[in-house]
Amino acid sequence: MSDRKAELERKKAKLAQIRAEKEARRKEREVADAQSAAKAAVTGIKRDERQEIDKNLESLGITPVAQVVDNISSLPPSLSDVSSTSTPDTSLKPDAALSPRLKRRKPQLSVVAVQTTNIPPKEAVTYTKNTQTLESGTDTIPARGGRGLGGFDYYTLTYDDPEDGYEEDSLPGLGSGSPSSGSPGAYLNKLPPGILPHGMPEVREIKPATTKEEEERKRKEEERKKKELSEEEKQVIMMGDNFQKFFDRATRIVERALSEDINVFVDYTGGYEDGEGLEDKTGGKLSLNRFFYDERWSKNRVITSMDWSQQFPELLAASYNNNPDAPHEPDGVCLVWNTRFKKDTPENIFHCQSPVMTAVFARFHPNLILGGTYSGQIVLWDNRHNKRTPVQRSPLSASAHTHPVYSARVVGTQNAHNLITISTDGKMCSWSLDMLAQPQETLELQHKQSKAVATTCLSFPQNDVNNFIVGSEEGTVYTACRHGSRAGVLDLFEGHQAPVTGINTHNGQGTIDFSHLFLTSSIDWTVKLWSLKENKPLYSFEDNGDYVYDCAWSPQHPALFAAVDGTGRLDLWNLNKDTEVASASVTVEGGAALNRVTWTQSGLHVAAGDDLGKIWVYDVGEQLAVPQPDEWNKFAHTLQELKNNKIEEDLDRGLSGAGHHSGLGGHLSAHSSLTSGHLSSLSGHSGPSSLGSSMPSMQSPLR
Repeated sequence: MSDRKAELERKKAKLAQIRAEKEARRKEREVADAQSAAKAAVTGIKRDERQEIDKNLESLGITPVAQVVDNISSLPPSLSDVSSTSTPDTSLKPDAALSPRLKRRKPQLSVVAVQTTNIPPKEAVTYTKNTQTLESGTDTIPARGGRGLGGFDYYTLTYDDPEDGYEEDSLPGLGSGSPSSGSPGAYLNKLPPGILPHGMPEVREIKPATTKEEEERKRKEEERKKKELSEEEKQVIMMGDNFQKFFDRATRIVERALSEDINVFVDYTGGYEDGEGLEDKTGGKLSLNRFFYDERWSKNRVITSMDWSQQFPELLAASYNNNPDAPHEPDGVCLVWNTRFKKDTPENIFHCQSPVMTAVFARFHPNLILGGTYSGQIVLWDNRHNKRTPVQRSPLSASAHTHPVYSARVVGTQNAHNLITISTDGKMCSWSLDMLAQPQETLELQHKQSKAVATTCLSFPQNDVNNFIVGSEEGTVYTACRHGSRAGVLDLFEGHQAPVTGINTHNGQGTIDFSHLFLTSSIDWTVKLWSLKENKPLYSFEDNGDYVYDCAWSPQHPALFAAVDGTGRLDLWNLNKDTEVASASVTVEGGAALNRVTWTQSGLHVAAGDDLGKIWVYDVGEQLAVPQPDEWNKFAHTLQELKNNKIEEDLDRGLSGAGHHSGLGGHLSAHSSLTSGHLSSLSGHSGPSSLGSSMPSMQSPLR
């Protein structure tokens, strides 16, 4: 340990020696430089001028320049240590350590060349980016007049230490304004206006120029905000139209938000631990989604019609009959339901004094809803108004309908469209939505000068505004034309034995055109498939055990349709699968009869309305609702087989009747003998038994 200390001491001594030698060499260089500068100054003067200067100095009692230079050069190096920045007085002042010879001499002055250099200290500037917070120390930026900047300190430039003083203190006598300076205000007074002592510009807030009127208006607004309203003023505001509109819209939005039940933990990757994943509805055929019912406006009311909005596919308009248990309530009601949100109340509530038998959205005016009433009036509601009663209505006139209006359709284009209505009075009326005072045209529906047709339902073929089909109370279906030389009833289709309750034409979309097909439902417990090309039904669906009130084609699948009956049963028929048994069936709860059925535009949902005021919305499985690419070809093949089976059935009926008569009469014509020989097995049967024998041949190809 002692050796280590001794070694450190030796190193320290050696370092001190090296520093001393280095300092001595530096001083020798400075002295040599001073001498060479003085000689250069002296030698630069001419000889005559130097002699003249020496004489003048001697006359004044000052040592000549030549003697001073000689004395300096004769001094030893240790005694000639003179700072280059010293003044002539101190550089030649005799020292006590000089020899006696020098002490006895008089003070001598000399002229030397002095070089003065001032190097200011290097300023250390640091940059700090502070976090944007409400308070970031003492250097916060003042708020900008409430414009959202608040007290955020975005960027700050600071020096090392404010206590170190100003850098101008290195210049003594200038009066920098620092604490160490003799005149603190001198330096600050020399700064340009708007510049702070640390060199940063000063930014001050300037209020925008405002007039006295603006200030007075702002002051009045502040006073008005602080004023407490009286009860009368509150009532006036609440009864105002603007407040009613705002409150109506706000309550709907809040009600939608409160009714939503969203699972925020849905995992779309499929990794469900609790086994609750996304519900797979592709395999199921019919599953209840929800139902629409309002205790006040729907209870004990028969749903008479339903219609989907073209502009807003989630909106469903439903018309209702009167409620016998509430005589003081309006007889007719029309409710608009929203299927997008899970709220239980209707989107809009409209009513009138006569039961509403049909209601449709105005196709090219999404805010308007048209209704046909039991009294024969046409009413129009507007959801942009706060009133629930009609904004327009047709008068009770003999020129319009005088019987209940059971069906209505809006046909045409954006620039030319009309409302077409039919009634049991035998009239077809065309209305303009701009004026319901009287119909634009009226057509009497009569077949060959017979009595007027009591029409109950109406349908237009796809993309046709002139020709239409109607069902009647006597069970006959008629085709009619609005314009042209043959305006009126054209053909009749007989097949039903009771009033026709519903009619629906095929949408005709797809690779093959099926727009000539249409369905009818009747009180005779059947649904019949027709073609405009034939007067007899192509097929009769007789699987129901009660009145069939409505039927509707799927808007997507060519061979799929829905039907509802009085037992509360909803049937979905896929004719490509089976024509004898429905592909899917469901019966609603409560034992209510289903009156109306309609599809959504996507074909994935079907809605059915009952006679107690409920609308049941069912999800249709994708395997049933979504058509395959070959469904149109399959349906064409199915139709051909139905026609062939129909021909065979008619032929069997005719031949069985002919064979029965041949057995009684004992003689036949040549043609009868051939046919009886060909169908000898049927000769022993007559009447309904012969029809039953032909059924297996019709059923077997389609099962």
